[in-house]
Order: sequence, then C-alpha cells, then structure tokens
Amino acid sequence: MGGTNTVFGIVDNEGQVLSKGSIKTSTHADINLYIDELHSELSKLIDTVGKENIKGIGVGAPNGNYYSGNILFAPNLPWKGEIHFAKLMTDKFGIPTALTNDANAAAVGEMTYGVAMGMKHFIMITLGTGVGSGIVIDGKVVYGHDGFAGELGHVIAVRDGGRMCGCGREGCLETYASATGVARSAQEIMKMTTKPSLLHNISLDKITSKDVFDAAMCGDEVAKEIFEFTGKILGECLADFVTFSAPEAIVLFGGLSKAGDLILKPIVEHMEKNMLDLWKGKVKVLFSNLKEADAAVLGASALVWEM
Repeated sequence: MGGTNTVFGIVDNEGQVLSKGSIKTSTHADINLYIDELHSELSKLIDTVGKENIKGIGVGAPNGNYYSGNILFAPNLPWKGEIHFAKLMTDKFGIPTALTNDANAAAVGEMTYGVAMGMKHFIMITLGTGVGSGIVIDGKVVYGHDGFAGELGHVIAVRDGGRMCGCGREGCLETYASATGVARSAQEIMKMTTKPSLLHNISLDKITSKDVFDAAMCGDEVAKEIFEFTGKILGECLADFVTFSAPEAIVLFGGLSKAGDLILKPIVEHMEKNMLDLWKGKVKVLFSNLKEADAAVLGASALVWEM
C-alpha cells in the first residue's frame, strides 16, 4: 500500500506472483469504503485459486506496525489516527492477516528475490509519494521495541526553515527526496530561475517529478539541476545512515529510482563526499531489479509464511 496506489497479488510458496491487481489508495476518505473496494478486487484473484488454498494475507503499509497489525498516523494516507488494519482485513476476508511497514515489506522481498539476495546487512530506501526505509541487520528486519524502527524518511534533512512535512515537522527527508519532493523543488527552482527550460511550459502547481524527468532526458539543464539538488540531499542523508548500521549496500526502490543516473550520480557523489573515512568506497548504492510492484508484494507475502 502506497500513498497513491495499492498493489496486490496472489503469491505461491515458491515466490511466484501468479496474478496481480491494483486500486487507488486515495480514492476513499473512509477506510471502510477502501476495504470494500479492496475486497471486491482482490476476491476476483482469490477466486481463481480457491479461498481454501489461501494461507493468509500479508500487508505492507506506511506506518504499519508489525507487532500490533495497526497503521498509526501515516501522513501520506487519507485516514488519520490509528487504523486496526489487520483486524479489518481479517474480519472482511475471513483470512488471517499480518501487516508491516511497506518499506520493510519491500526489503524482505529484495532480500529474498532481488539484488540483496544473500546480503545480511543492507538498507532499503523506497522513493515514492514519500520516503520509506527498511533496515536489515544480520538478515533480520529491524522493528525496534514498538514496531516502528527505521523511519528514515522522517530524519530531518534541512533544519531551520525546512519544508513542512505531512508528519507535522519541518525539513524531513521525504519532503525533498520523494516524487512529491522533486515536484516541490521544481516549483521553488522555477520561481527563481531565468534560464530557459521546458518546465516553463507547465503551470508551476502542475509540475510533477515525471515532468522533471522528461525534461532532463531532453537535456534540460534546469531539470538536471533539480535532480542534482535532490541527489545532494539524499546522498548526505545516506552517509549518515551508513554510520548507524554499516550496510553492505543501500537499495533504492520506487518511482523516483526510474530516473537512473540522473539521480544516482549526485547521490553517490554526495554520499561519498560526506562519508566517514571508515566506509568510503565500501557501500554500494543499487537499484532494485524487481518490478516495482513485485518487491513489495513478495515481501508482504513473506509475512504469511511466518504466521
């Protein structure tokens, strides 16, 4: 479950995604209406294999708590407060449900089936509507004492005047390094620049991260500057994250990672520039090699085998 879309699938015990579907997360302000739509669409897939063959439902959701099965104060979801999501799903489907943070689910999927296969120490960074993270140490996802460890998207990246975040604080990394953060950077930079740019042809409040990517691919220097700015902030934060868990690699996943070298080069440059000498040149920055939907779905499904 992301801030924009929810993707679901049927996964067998060999890690094969047999079928997939999706709905818009943000369509319903009422959680019960969202559950109703999810039930309607997912049931179509369940019917193809038979409900009796479904062992359980695994869910990866923003601010999802592995211990309680609840979603708590997720700034990028339309439902506020504490949502007893696993219970709602179990009651609606009649199938046991386990839940974790969406980035943790993606990390498990990457560790099991992707570029982190065989790694026991890595950090997963999801760059979507927000910035999520899953921290793996000794082959296990770090949950902390309350189930919420690893909220690296809400590390303060810019202090004293940073952007307002949906979490209520200012300067969080996700206000700069997410897809929406790139759009905000574009709006700010376009207000200040007189340089020619394809982005001048788009109303400021309509610019998206895809618009910035498309312009950059056409050689637009202002669009490249926006990615450089984004990569600088993210790279600086990654250098700090390394000091915490000494990962073998940092895996980037999600829509913004599709920008490829436009985002990777400034990330690596500024990460290395700010890295403690102990780790200079030692930590790989990799893009997920799983399909964007599959990593999270596979990771969420892995929760079921632990039930």
